[in-house]
Amino acid sequence: MKTFKLPIIILTAIIAINGCKKDENNVEIPPVINEEEVITTLKLQFTDVAGVQSPVEFTFRDPDGAGGLSPDIYDDIQLQQSTTYACSILLLNETVSPVDTISNEVLAEADEHLFCFDVSGAEATIVRTDSDGTYEIGLESIWTLGGVSQGTVTVILKHQPGIKDGSCEVGETDVEVVFNLEVI
Repeated sequence: MKTFKLPIIILTAIIAINGCKKDENNVEIPPVINEEEVITTLKLQFTDVAGVQSPVEFTFRDPDGAGGLSPDIYDDIQLQQSTTYACSILLLNETVSPVDTISNEVLAEADEHLFCFDVSGAEATIVRTDSDGTYEIGLESIWTLGGVSQGTVTVILKHQPGIKDGSCEVGETDVEVVFNLEVI
């Protein structure tokens, strides 16, 4: 009987030791967390496609990002009637030195970002002209202005990792600014 107990004790010890080892194939990998970018500044840079009007720029700047201090620059957009403009968006994080150009990150992660534009009251049509290869991005767009009018344009940057489908209904909002829009 003694000879029979020894192999059982050894076998039990081997099972207990192996049971305490980590299963390397079953290791849980922590999820990758994509920290939201701090966006302090949104600049809309307009160039008349016909080359008649001088380039213009309109800025929204909140020096500490969302929350905290109120914006210190909040321009109204004034564009010429019956004119078509190419618009480029520049996003900055001015809380760091040197200033971080967030537009570069949006472009690098183009398949996860989409700018949405909602015009209300003003005679303006906005079409996104850049693409991630599948869907539009909106860092570049064409704004076609109609007659004299006033309203607003809401510029929204949606973060849509793994769910981008070309629509503005999905994802989280990285920045949203409502500009007064005057077509003069």
